[in-house]
Amino acid sequence: MLKKYTSEQFWKLYEKLPQELKDALFADETGNNIYEVCQRNETEENLEDIVDLVGQVLAGVLAPDDFQETLIKELKLEKEVAKKTAQEINRFIFYPVRTDLEKLYQTKVTAPEKPAEVVIIPREESAGPKKDDTYREPVE
Repeated sequence: MLKKYTSEQFWKLYEKLPQELKDALFADETGNNIYEVCQRNETEENLEDIVDLVGQVLAGVLAPDDFQETLIKELKLEKEVAKKTAQEINRFIFYPVRTDLEKLYQTKVTAPEKPAEVVIIPREESAGPKKDDTYREPVE
């Protein structure tokens, strides 16, 4: 079960945080990113719990490395959904404040995985005779 903290406990933790993490905890952008990640991964029903978990990571209670496993164990998300959700949250929320998180947890926050490289394969020109473009006017 997710551990809930009292307001008093939270504010004691909050006071000790670096300013960048304090800002990230209450930033509109953080909330918007969590909401969008949940929409993309169809985990809106767990939005409140995911917000709590992100807050625990930013407050120094839950290590970023344990975030994905906690999504699986506590929220009962499928492994693939939890992986994608954790990767996106890592990319949009944890990675921008990684230096403060690394100091807080005395560990390295890994860079988000790069998406698969998109390779564009050019179409081959047809082997038939080239025709003049009848829709264009001749250039003089």
